[in-house]
Amino acid sequence: MQNNLRLIGLRILVVDDDDDSCFYLTIVLEADGAIVRTVPSAALALEILPRFKPDALICDIALPGEDGYTLIRKVRSRKAYEGGRIPAVALTGYADSDDRSRALEAGFQTHVAKPVDPGELVEIIANLVTFSKC
Repeated sequence: MQNNLRLIGLRILVVDDDDDSCFYLTIVLEADGAIVRTVPSAALALEILPRFKPDALICDIALPGEDGYTLIRKVRSRKAYEGGRIPAVALTGYADSDDRSRALEAGFQTHVAKPVDPGELVEIIANLVTFSKC
Protein backbone atom coordinates (compact mmCIF):
# COMPACT_ATOMS: atom_id res chain seq x y z
CA MET A 1 0.00 0.00 0.00
CA GLN A 2 1.43 3.33 -1.00
CA ASN A 3 0.88 5.69 1.90
CA ASN A 4 0.57 9.30 0.78
CA LEU A 5 -1.43 10.25 3.87
CA ARG A 6 -4.27 11.58 1.73
CA LEU A 7 -6.78 11.28 4.55
CA ILE A 8 -4.99 13.40 7.16
CA GLY A 9 -7.52 14.94 9.51
CA LEU A 10 -10.57 13.56 7.71
CA ARG A 11 -13.27 12.26 10.01
CA ILE A 12 -14.66 8.96 8.76
CA LEU A 13 -17.67 7.18 10.19
CA VAL A 14 -17.66 3.41 9.64
CA VAL A 15 -20.95 1.58 10.07
CA ASP A 16 -20.46 -2.19 10.27
CA ASP A 17 -21.59 -4.77 12.82
CA ASP A 18 -18.57 -7.02 12.20
CA ASP A 19 -15.83 -6.28 14.74
CA ASP A 20 -13.07 -7.61 12.47
CA SER A 21 -14.18 -5.36 9.59
CA CYS A 22 -14.28 -2.34 11.91
CA PHE A 23 -10.82 -3.15 13.24
CA TYR A 24 -9.39 -3.61 9.74
CA LEU A 25 -10.95 -0.39 8.42
CA THR A 26 -9.79 1.57 11.45
CA ILE A 27 -6.19 0.38 11.01
CA VAL A 28 -6.17 1.14 7.27
CA LEU A 29 -7.77 4.57 7.53
CA GLU A 30 -5.87 5.74 10.61
CA ALA A 31 -2.60 4.67 8.96
CA ASP A 32 -3.44 7.21 6.26
CA GLY A 33 -4.17 9.95 8.80
CA ALA A 34 -7.94 9.69 9.22
CA ILE A 35 -9.88 10.03 12.46
CA VAL A 36 -12.19 7.01 12.56
CA ARG A 37 -15.33 6.27 14.54
CA THR A 38 -17.09 2.92 14.22
CA VAL A 39 -20.66 2.04 15.08
CA PRO A 40 -22.50 -1.29 14.63
CA SER A 41 -25.92 -0.05 13.54
CA ALA A 42 -27.83 2.48 11.46
CA ALA A 43 -29.51 3.85 14.58
CA LEU A 44 -26.17 4.63 16.24
CA ALA A 45 -24.83 6.12 13.01
CA LEU A 46 -27.77 8.55 12.83
CA GLU A 47 -27.24 9.43 16.48
CA ILE A 48 -23.50 10.14 16.15
CA LEU A 49 -23.63 11.84 12.73
CA PRO A 50 -24.49 15.38 13.96
CA ARG A 51 -21.95 15.25 16.80
CA PHE A 52 -19.02 13.65 14.96
CA LYS A 53 -19.61 15.56 11.69
CA PRO A 54 -17.75 13.08 9.48
CA ASP A 55 -16.21 13.98 6.14
CA ALA A 56 -17.10 10.53 4.75
CA LEU A 57 -19.28 7.54 5.57
CA ILE A 58 -18.39 3.90 4.94
CA CYS A 59 -21.32 1.59 5.46
CA ASP A 60 -22.00 -2.10 5.21
CA ILE A 61 -25.38 -3.02 3.74
CA ALA A 62 -26.24 -5.95 6.01
CA LEU A 63 -26.76 -4.36 9.41
CA PRO A 64 -28.91 -5.43 12.36
CA GLY A 65 -32.25 -3.63 12.41
CA GLU A 66 -32.21 -1.11 9.58
CA ASP A 67 -29.93 -1.95 6.67
CA GLY A 68 -27.42 0.30 4.94
CA TYR A 69 -29.92 1.26 2.22
CA THR A 70 -32.32 2.60 4.84
CA LEU A 71 -29.51 4.41 6.62
CA ILE A 72 -28.32 6.24 3.51
CA ARG A 73 -31.89 7.23 2.58
CA LYS A 74 -32.32 8.74 6.05
CA VAL A 75 -28.97 10.51 5.78
CA ARG A 76 -29.88 11.90 2.34
CA SER A 77 -33.18 13.23 3.71
CA ARG A 78 -31.24 15.55 6.04
CA LYS A 79 -30.18 19.06 5.17
CA ALA A 80 -26.57 19.56 4.06
CA TYR A 81 -25.53 21.11 7.37
CA GLU A 82 -26.98 18.02 9.13
CA GLY A 83 -24.78 15.68 7.08
CA GLY A 84 -27.21 15.04 4.23
CA ARG A 85 -24.55 15.43 1.55
CA ILE A 86 -21.79 13.40 3.15
CA PRO A 87 -19.78 11.33 0.64
CA ALA A 88 -20.78 7.71 1.24
CA VAL A 89 -19.32 4.34 0.28
CA ALA A 90 -21.28 1.10 0.42
CA LEU A 91 -18.64 -1.46 1.42
CA THR A 92 -20.35 -4.81 1.32
CA GLY A 93 -20.30 -8.48 0.53
CA TYR A 94 -23.35 -7.92 -1.67
CA ALA A 95 -21.34 -7.55 -4.83
CA ASP A 96 -23.37 -8.23 -7.95
CA SER A 97 -24.54 -5.59 -10.43
CA ASP A 98 -28.06 -5.43 -8.94
CA ASP A 99 -26.57 -4.74 -5.50
CA ARG A 100 -24.40 -2.00 -6.98
CA SER A 101 -27.38 -0.39 -8.72
CA ARG A 102 -29.47 -0.58 -5.59
CA ALA A 103 -26.72 1.05 -3.49
CA LEU A 104 -26.30 3.92 -5.95
CA GLU A 105 -30.06 4.45 -6.23
CA ALA A 106 -30.34 4.57 -2.44
CA GLY A 107 -27.81 7.42 -2.26
CA PHE A 108 -24.30 6.00 -1.99
CA GLN A 109 -21.75 7.57 -4.34
CA THR A 110 -19.97 4.28 -4.85
CA HIS A 111 -20.27 0.57 -4.16
CA VAL A 112 -17.20 -1.47 -3.21
CA ALA A 113 -17.14 -5.23 -2.71
CA LYS A 114 -15.50 -6.80 0.33
CA PRO A 115 -12.70 -7.58 0.69
CA VAL A 116 -11.19 -4.34 -0.51
CA ASP A 117 -7.56 -3.49 -1.14
CA PRO A 118 -6.44 -0.90 1.45
CA GLY A 119 -4.86 1.39 -1.13
CA GLU A 120 -7.97 1.25 -3.30
CA LEU A 121 -10.18 2.18 -0.36
CA VAL A 122 -8.02 5.16 0.58
CA GLU A 123 -8.03 6.31 -3.05
CA ILE A 124 -11.82 6.01 -3.27
CA ILE A 125 -12.40 7.99 -0.09
CA ALA A 126 -9.85 10.68 -0.96
CA ASN A 127 -11.42 11.13 -4.39
CA LEU A 128 -14.97 11.25 -3.02
CA VAL A 129 -14.13 13.84 -0.40
CA THR A 130 -12.14 15.95 -2.88
CA PHE A 131 -14.92 15.78 -5.46
CA SER A 132 -17.60 16.68 -2.89
CA LYS A 133 -15.73 19.89 -2.00
CA CYS A 134 -15.73 21.10 -5.63
